[in-house]
Formats: sequence, structure tokens, C-alpha cells
Amino acid sequence: MRYSLVLPLVLAGALPAAADGLYTGGPDAAPDLVQRIADDSTLGTEALLSPEGDLIAQGRYIATAADCAACHTAPGGKDMAGGYAIASPMGAIIASNITPSKEFGIGNWSEEQFAKALRQGVAPDGHLYPAMPYTAYAGMTDADVHALYSYLMQQVQPVDVAPAQQTQLGFPYDQRWLMAGWNLMFAGGTPAQAADVAPGAEGRGAYLVNVLGHCQTCHTPRNLLMGETSSAYLGGADLNGWHAPNITSDKISGIGGWSKDEIVSYLRSGAAHGKAQAGGAMAEAVGKSFRHLSDADLEAIAGYLKTVPAIHAEGQTIPSYGVTKAADVQMMAFDAPIDHAPRAMADGSSTDGAEIYAGACSSCHQLDGAGTADQFYPSLSANSATGGLSAANLVMAVANGIHRETNGYTVSMPAFGDTLSDPQIAAVSNYVLTSFGNKDLSVTAQDVAQMKAGGPTPWLLRATPWLLGGAVLVLVLLLAALIGVIRRKR
Repeated sequence: MRYSLVLPLVLAGALPAAADGLYTGGPDAAPDLVQRIADDSTLGTEALLSPEGDLIAQGRYIATAADCAACHTAPGGKDMAGGYAIASPMGAIIASNITPSKEFGIGNWSEEQFAKALRQGVAPDGHLYPAMPYTAYAGMTDADVHALYSYLMQQVQPVDVAPAQQTQLGFPYDQRWLMAGWNLMFAGGTPAQAADVAPGAEGRGAYLVNVLGHCQTCHTPRNLLMGETSSAYLGGADLNGWHAPNITSDKISGIGGWSKDEIVSYLRSGAAHGKAQAGGAMAEAVGKSFRHLSDADLEAIAGYLKTVPAIHAEGQTIPSYGVTKAADVQMMAFDAPIDHAPRAMADGSSTDGAEIYAGACSSCHQLDGAGTADQFYPSLSANSATGGLSAANLVMAVANGIHRETNGYTVSMPAFGDTLSDPQIAAVSNYVLTSFGNKDLSVTAQDVAQMKAGGPTPWLLRATPWLLGGAVLVLVLLLAALIGVIRRKR
């Protein structure tokens, strides 16, 4: 996954997967299109926007491209019924019910009210937090807003129950009206013209990345007030313990060294062999959103990303996937590592990274870190998670595991956060970095604990007591001045 005046954005605008088939049936076949899209991920934008297409199906596609289900459908919950907890340093943001339930959802909203919430972050009952990326959706075309509203109201089943949990942030972050000031500084935008961003149009890629895909909400760093730093657009950012990488056209620090085909492959499956694999919110976006898009849309995204102004990380001389030769591995000298490593891990007695790697990792990634021949289990060298300037994604993959659905299979790596202690996760991460990746990187147990907790505390949260104290002082001084004026007049 995001940051607002008070909230870090945790949805990733990730780079995902694909579809090739086109809908070519006549008007009589259109009523079946919605179900065909549900069953067949090869149906894409061209199908939905063709003359034979269907408004509701178009709305489903927009909802998929905008990744609505990622936040508004809780694991194991009903479609769009809310309840998903979006992590932030200020507390969990609980996604709302956006089914057409009149009591608990948006069933009483007019299309105008829906558009205002979507584009401006103002719902009929008050301000939204930008965990819902209205800063990006501000650019949605009128046609896409109408299609999305039609789909949610007519196709999604109403769920007449509120999420079991509600957002409960501490003061002052529970004061949603504060978002009005933040919106003046960081929100706003003009809806795109449909003709400029239609499939095949020159602006299609930018529209998919910046508006529907809202990639910048994760891949652009935030300022002190948690607004996007426009000068570092798509330059990479840390969020919720993970690192959303630089996806500008820089050949070293970004993805300028990737071919368009590699980008599209990554969008389809969450993996570009010899480059990177998707984890965390990126993996979620692959599974729920982009893998269902058409080839043409994925190619438009790839084409646009190749044009994004380059941002180079100072001091970086090779790409994060450029470490291709692992260090010499002497692990065969272990005495039956598969026998003793699990016991050492289970009782927490071992902080030997090589020993932990042998017991927990080598069965998939191999003793030499090369992975399997087909790279279903990827190599740990030539890998952005191990060769870049941040160890965050390596640590978080070890701690939280990986789960990624693709059009053809499911990728799963177990989470070791409950079986390995923080010192052990640090030890095995450092072994991997030294043996297969960036030897200049290292992590401590404290680093691991901080990443698992969501990353460093943002400045705004640290400064809150001082800001509140300053606000109280200003009010006291203003009150004193007012009393003085009244006394003088008397």
C-alpha cells in the first residue's frame, strides 16, 4: 500500500499481471460478460470498452484496476464489505463497507456524493483519511466514475452489517476535520478527459499508473506532513516495514535497465527473473488487481514507466539486481545441517546465520542460493531484495513470508516471524546479504524489531506532543491578549 496528515499509506501501487483475450461476442452475449470476467482473467479493457461491452463490466474492470478489493474486502470476508485493517503508526484504519447496503454501506449515496468521496476524500458523513487514495483518484474520468458507481450499486451484493472493528485513533488524529487543512496542501486535481486516457491513447499509461493504479502513493516518499514529495516522484519510499523501490527510468537506481517485457512479466506474475519478486503490498496488488488487466494496459504501464524522469540514489554504482556472483559457500562442511538447525531454531539457541539458512532456507533456495532451475524458488543473487541499498524487503520476507496469486499458480513462502527470534532473523538476513547480495548491508535485532513494527516512527507522530503543547500555548496567549483588550476598553 499511504500517508496523510496523520496516516502512512500502506497500499502499494504495485506492478502486476495480465490478460490477453478480447470479448468479440455480439450484443446478445453481453449479459454473460460480467461472469466471464469473474471466471476468466484473460478478459481486459478492450473487451469492456468495446461497442458490445457492458457498463457494469466496465465498472468491474475499473474497480480491479483501482484495486478497491485490496482494502475493502477483508481476508475471508464478503466482497467490498470492509473490515480490512490498514496499518499506520497512528493506529489501524479500518476500511469501510462500500456495498450498496443502505444502512451500513453506500446504498444511500448519490453518484455526486460518491464522486466527491472518491476524488476529494469527503463522504456524506465527513472527511476520509487518505488511506483511501483520493489524491490519485481525483484524476478519474467522469465515465470511469460513473461505471464504477454503477458496478458497485448494481452488481455488488449488499452486506447489511458494519465491519466488526471501527477506526479508533488517538487524539488529535481522530479529528477527521483536520483533513480539510491537509487536503488544501496536498489534495486536489482535475479529472482526465476520457478520450485522452482511453485504451490506446497516448495518456493511457500515465492514467493507469498515477490515477487508477495510484502507484505514487507507495513509491513516492513523504514529507514531514505526510504529503507526497513531488520532486522525488516514484523515487522509492519505506512504508510499513517494507521498501517500495525506485521505479523511475534511472538505469542504476530505478528500473531503466529493465526491458518492457520484463516489466510486463513482473506485472503479470510479480516476478521478473534475475531482477525482482513482489512481496507485501506489492504481492497483494499483483494478486488482486494488475494480473487481471489486459496486455495492452500492462504494456501501457511499462511504456510510461520507461519515460518517468530518472532519480538516482547517491553512491549507487550498480543496479540492486546487479550482484550476480555469490561468495564462496562452505556450507557442505556442516555436519548434517538439516538435523541440527531446526532444533537450534526451535529453542532459540542458534544465532549462526549459516546454520539457520541451512535449516530454514536451503531446501528451496539451495545451499548456494541459486534457487531452482525454473526460478519458481528464486535465486538470492541477481535479486533486488538482497543487492540493493535497503535490507527491508529481505527482512520482511523472512519475518512475514510471501503469498502471491498469479494467473497460473500461487507463490508461497512461509513466515518465520513466529519461529525465529529477532536476533535470528537478523543473523540469517546478514548471512544472505554477505553470501549472495550487498556485503555492505547489515541489520541488527533492533532493526528487525522496528521493521516488524512498521518502520521508524514518522516525524509528525514524534512531534505531536510538542505541536499540541505549542497549540495550547498559542491559545493561552490569544486568550490573554483578548482579556487584555477587553479590560482596556472597560
